[in-house]
Amino acid sequence: MTAAAAPTTGTGPRPGTAFDLLVTNARVVTPQGVTAGGVAVLDGRIAKINEAGEALPARRTIDAEGRYLLPGIIDSHVHFRTPGLLYKEDWEHGSRAAAAGGVTTVIDMPNTQPPLTEPEAAAGKSALIEGRSLVDYRFHFGVTETSVDNLRRLTPRQATSVKVFMTGHHTAPHVIRDPEVLERIFAIAAERGLRVVLHAEDDAVFSLLDGLKGDPAEYRDYEPSRPRSGGIVAAARVIELVRKHGTSVHVVHVSSAEESELLRAAHHAGLPVTHEVTAHHLSFSSDDTERLGARIRLSPAIRSVRDQQGLWQALADDAVATIGSDHAPHTVEEKTRSVQDSPPGLPGVQELLTAVFTGMRRRFPDMPLDEVMTRIARFASRRPAELFGIAGRKGSIAPGLDADFTLFDPDAVWMMSAGHVRSKCGWSAYEGWTFTGRPDVTVRRGEIIFDNRGDGPVFGAPTGEWLDAAPATT
Repeated sequence: MTAAAAPTTGTGPRPGTAFDLLVTNARVVTPQGVTAGGVAVLDGRIAKINEAGEALPARRTIDAEGRYLLPGIIDSHVHFRTPGLLYKEDWEHGSRAAAAGGVTTVIDMPNTQPPLTEPEAAAGKSALIEGRSLVDYRFHFGVTETSVDNLRRLTPRQATSVKVFMTGHHTAPHVIRDPEVLERIFAIAAERGLRVVLHAEDDAVFSLLDGLKGDPAEYRDYEPSRPRSGGIVAAARVIELVRKHGTSVHVVHVSSAEESELLRAAHHAGLPVTHEVTAHHLSFSSDDTERLGARIRLSPAIRSVRDQQGLWQALADDAVATIGSDHAPHTVEEKTRSVQDSPPGLPGVQELLTAVFTGMRRRFPDMPLDEVMTRIARFASRRPAELFGIAGRKGSIAPGLDADFTLFDPDAVWMMSAGHVRSKCGWSAYEGWTFTGRPDVTVRRGEIIFDNRGDGPVFGAPTGEWLDAAPATT
């Protein structure tokens, strides 16, 4: 079944046969709400949502012991560094981190070495990954000021989205600075049914500030050198281009309350504008900078407590389309360079689900647990699947869809340490955090790819697939 195909309603195996996998005694998070029961899996797909206590034949059974059965997390914003930057991360480690975090599908960013700016290179990139990934995957396509016409040759198989950097940093040198080039990208994307995914900060604003202030000398000076004004100016430009061309856009890692509100207003006005918030902008504030320094040096920068609160409120108001990790590992050596030379970015695909769940429980203690899990499933699974053309296979617990899910223990209390980190970089900005909630089992297309219920984590086979997809829609 391709991504564009409609899910089929499973009725179970023929009489006398058995399901491949049966999950029982779970709190199943479906698009219609949370129900007691489980799922039955056949040939890699969800064949049936079974009722509590229902006896069904199966070759293998998992007793969820009351855990939540969440749809597999779709992290639509990762940098797994393939090709060219494998000393920071690779698909073996990145996909292990993903599986340990309840993630079953990732969409990788194009700013590698070389960048993914030629449509034919997508197959070559997949060939490098094949046999190394625990999770299924897609790619965002890249664009430079000299490669815009390549968008006309792009097929949905290769990518349905194009990443545009309106400002750059150490691992993102291909910035679209020319307004005419940016407008061409929007026009062609609208014509070709591509979703434009944006790092929306205005490079000209930052260049002016650099000319006035120079490079930051301390980490506390970094955020003022890359302030919210850059994001607000860029968001306004994006909205005007959407008005003109009707392009579908998704703004990633929104960092300030003002940007979120502006993008929310555009969506409310009927424009095809959505936005993402990341776990790290929800988890950290500029007050943490003195203590954590390079660990939370990010692009966009970590902002004030007020911004953090504003992003949480946008999440509570259902104004955010997706949550993502912006998993962007660097080595410890790189992160301990001078303030001017330390690259922005942190690992996060493993921490995404647990960090957001922990934050929601602490900030909205009166929200019923079923509602918390339903919202997370919406932000982290269903909406990414819809935006990026894989909702025909992924994103929900429903008969006919791929059997992608994670068993999540909402009552687990544990402390993050370097020993938990599966990313190749070997460190986490969350080391020392006490988390609430933990993914214990991750299943991708009916195969257990992560099981942490025993003495230590057990990982499955690296049989992740390059997914097909449907074109972007508004």
